Amino acid sequence: MINNSKVFNVFVNLLLAALIAACIIPFWLLFVSSVTSESYLIQHGYSLMPKEFSLDAYKYLWEAKDSIGRAYLMSVVIAGIGVLANIVLTVLFAYPLSHKDLPGRGAISFFLFFTMLFNGGLVPTYLVYTNLINVKDTLAGMIVPYLLMNAFFVIIMRTYFTSSIPGEVLEAARIDGANEVQSLTRIVLPMSKPIIATIALMTLITYWNNWTNGIYFLTTRTDFYGIQNYLNDVMNKAAFLQSHMNGMINAKAVPNISVRMAIAVIAVLPLMIAYPFFQKYFVKGITLGSVKG
Repeated sequence: MINNSKVFNVFVNLLLAALIAACIIPFWLLFVSSVTSESYLIQHGYSLMPKEFSLDAYKYLWEAKDSIGRAYLMSVVIAGIGVLANIVLTVLFAYPLSHKDLPGRGAISFFLFFTMLFNGGLVPTYLVYTNLINVKDTLAGMIVPYLLMNAFFVIIMRTYFTSSIPGEVLEAARIDGANEVQSLTRIVLPMSKPIIATIALMTLITYWNNWTNGIYFLTTRTDFYGIQNYLNDVMNKAAFLQSHMNGMINAKAVPNISVRMAIAVIAVLPLMIAYPFFQKYFVKGITLGSVKG
């Protein structure tokens, strides 16, 4: 039994080490590629160690540091407003649904779930947002479409309220004279930090990585570009320059592959910095919020 236990522990440790390596190696390869010369990447491909160290990709991006800084600021504003609005709407939707005596609770839950299975399609949705809601070339175009409300998050939070908030506590609050707003703000929300942090993190990742809204809804107001849209634009310009030099200068002089890697490094850093602050709530929020349906 002892030998079997030791073998099992060794196997588990090796498995976990392999999983950790599988998570770390892509980020390491990303960084190494961003500091490798363009000529080496074109001739030899990617490597785990920089064979020809070069900062040309970061120098290329540094020349546009003012515009990149503005794009970073816009991403922070968009993600901040989006996460806050998403949490507020999700809580206000999920809390009433967690009450079993809510009139029409079954029908509302059905329509909520129905939106996860069917939608109007890309073109009709675009026409609704641009012609009826008028989000085109506005900051709302980066926040509202596709991202502001997520039915899956509502279901997770409703389940958390139902399974993790004792009904006796809410009943005692009502006996003491607390109304629904007071029960929500003073009892439910303080006890729901794990699920709120979990949904906030997932929403933050969604907003930070989103670039389709900028393509769909921003045609003239490129000053509303977030970091993903702006850096994608930089990458496209680098590729354009490289493919249209017509032999006047060496095509390898314009970084393209390394710029892509540098863009990815710059874009992923804020999420890597934010994740440790949410980590202690993340696993607990996911497990507790999805035990019961």
